[in-house]
Amino acid sequence: MTTATLPPAAALATLSPRSPVAAPRWHEAPGFSVRPAHRSDGPALAALSGPFVRAGALRERPLSLYFDRARDFLVAQAPDGTLEGCLGLSEHPAAAGVLYNFCVAAHRQGSGMGARLLHAALARARSRSLTALFTATTGSGRLFLSHGFAPAGPSLAPADWARSLDPARGARVLSRAL
Repeated sequence: MTTATLPPAAALATLSPRSPVAAPRWHEAPGFSVRPAHRSDGPALAALSGPFVRAGALRERPLSLYFDRARDFLVAQAPDGTLEGCLGLSEHPAAAGVLYNFCVAAHRQGSGMGARLLHAALARARSRSLTALFTATTGSGRLFLSHGFAPAGPSLAPADWARSLDPARGARVLSRAL
């Protein structure tokens, strides 16, 4: 999973004075809902990912992957049905999960939508009794870090996922216990 900010972008989360974990800014994305993706969302997931692929922030994935793995994704949906953000959560052995393909449409960055998606993914991971989450980012990782993630060595991550990381991309692995 790679996260990146497409320029220009505002900060994705702010810290709550009561907690070191970012406070979701629900009020800044009114009318939007976060829901599990459906297989029919495959083309919209690919379209959301396109700008991040072109910017080098995400690896290119075939459209078939978005159809086949739609059940991994949570999506942020506008009142008109447009998908404005997505985040995948895959499950691995030893109760570990991997967050991947985190995208928020450029015109929605800084609105709190990314924090809302991440909060929903954390809740989904807990409901599935996962005990640790991992992600990889070529960006700052600021949103993850503000939500309790910390740098981790790839050797701590699920082996199959860690082997799939492209060293040439220079991604940092982050993790969080649940």
